[in-house]
Amino acid sequence: MGAGWNLGNTLDAICSRLGTPAQCEMAWGNPVTTPEMVKLLADTGFSTFRIPVTWEAHIGPAPEYKIDEPWMDRVQEVVDYGIDNGLYVILNLHHEDWHFPSYDNYESVEGKLIAVWTQIAGRFGGYSEKLLFETMNEPRMKGTPQEWSGGTAEARDVLNRWNAAIVAAVRDTEGHNAQRYILVPTIAASADEVALRGFVLPEDDRVIVSVHAYTPYNFALNTKAPDNIFTSSVAREIDALFRRLDRFFLSKGIPVVMGECGSVEKGNLESRVEWAAHYAGKAAEHGVPVIWWDNGIQITPANNEGFGVMDRRNVTWWYPEIVEAFIAPYR
Repeated sequence: MGAGWNLGNTLDAICSRLGTPAQCEMAWGNPVTTPEMVKLLADTGFSTFRIPVTWEAHIGPAPEYKIDEPWMDRVQEVVDYGIDNGLYVILNLHHEDWHFPSYDNYESVEGKLIAVWTQIAGRFGGYSEKLLFETMNEPRMKGTPQEWSGGTAEARDVLNRWNAAIVAAVRDTEGHNAQRYILVPTIAASADEVALRGFVLPEDDRVIVSVHAYTPYNFALNTKAPDNIFTSSVAREIDALFRRLDRFFLSKGIPVVMGECGSVEKGNLESRVEWAAHYAGKAAEHGVPVIWWDNGIQITPANNEGFGVMDRRNVTWWYPEIVEAFIAPYR
């Protein structure tokens, strides 16, 4: 699966239930996705296309939780862009506020997760195993002090159960879903020690651990931190991240995908190129695919994060140097 790219802030935008698919897709400022954008990925050398999708506004009431047909059709259309270009495609549940992991929510949320994933798996059952499912994106205790610090034992236990239930539900559908690889996240998709220790892999031989790591935080993600130079300490933190993943998973034959990573724009192109080369190089050395988070924002404005590398309106690269450094270790 090599190097990949995220279609961020697009199908994952949060919008009104009254919005059309196109209105929802453009709600956070990005244009409608086109086949030409996805062809650029393949032509440049990317191997994987991750499609974050927020389904919440497009899901009907209990107990059926029926997904709106026009929204499902549009998601399938974008999936086809990736498949038609020979890419691996990852399809997920993204900014879903309804699956807070707690014992109080456990039963009702599990029923909804199973209903939604049964519909998605049913729609895509005929697709080859180049299409992968990802159960959830960064499931966490949103709005609590434990949101990004590994959660609680209760939250981790509930998430482990939900991951297993979704995997079982997908396997119960038809087509290629019996063999399809399924990505299962740790709490908050965290690669920190406490999250990895509390993670239980579902009993299934075609599951992949899904983690995200904008490492180091102050260089790669924190827009308020002045850190914008690639240094030996930055490299050491990246090295430690992949040693940790190796200790918990890779050395045991458990595959890992780095579903989101990247470094925010801070007027530091040369250092971002160095970061991309080192991060992807270390990931490739460990056999871990890496997927760049692209939110369509080129420059870092106030209260936002400039992770964009593709100029989607002109279908070209804002930062071809970063893209090349990110892809090169997988060639």
